[in-house]
Amino acid sequence: MPDPMTPRACIRHALLIHGAGAGGWEWNLWQDVLRSRGLGTVAPDLRPAPEGLAATTLDHYRRQVRAELDALPRPRAVIGASLGGLLAWLCADLADAVVLINPVPPAPWAARLPARDWPQVVPWRRDARLASTRRAMDDADEAAALYAFRRWRDESGAVLREAYAGVEAAAADVLAVEAPVLCIASQRDDDVAPELSAQFAAAIGATLLTWPSPSHVGPLLGRDAARLAAQAADWLSAR
Repeated sequence: MPDPMTPRACIRHALLIHGAGAGGWEWNLWQDVLRSRGLGTVAPDLRPAPEGLAATTLDHYRRQVRAELDALPRPRAVIGASLGGLLAWLCADLADAVVLINPVPPAPWAARLPARDWPQVVPWRRDARLASTRRAMDDADEAAALYAFRRWRDESGAVLREAYAGVEAAAADVLAVEAPVLCIASQRDDDVAPELSAQFAAAIGATLLTWPSPSHVGPLLGRDAARLAAQAADWLSAR
């Protein structure tokens, strides 16, 4: 255990993990804000297995995140959104602070997620439509919706099946994470209900921030995303 009388150094580096079907581009606004506050940021694209998306598992992504996080100088934070939030939590033992945004939760909370049936490859790139992107991002401006529409990517169905089935995390492992955790929940979210995020946050002893966004991706891509990033930066600097 760290000595409580020893001052902690400020977080100076952050790894940002995107959600399913997206990429590091999701974090453009956040990176601008965090960098303006003196934090070095890395926002990689999660890479499929060499055999392709259909053969990609959650562990492929988890190993990438652990390697990227382990390469950052300490003190460091890991910040994840949606599926990236689950990956960030699975790597929280390597971080000095953790920010989870509308995270897909591990078991047992994952049992309360909406039931989904995922094909081997989820064709989000092929099936992307500007109209549906706008509906999913109704707190974003037209430019942001167009930007996202052009960048959605296909996703591994196996990864999503694993995540929605619930990743087992032993209670001892959950309680052993010493890094402070901030959990951000959209006020309205059809993918991960804010009530579910609140239950997960309470169980792990996280600080909960409910954000007035009507969408799952609004905290990253909405009109007020930069303001939220500034609040997250303030929270990190206070750690």
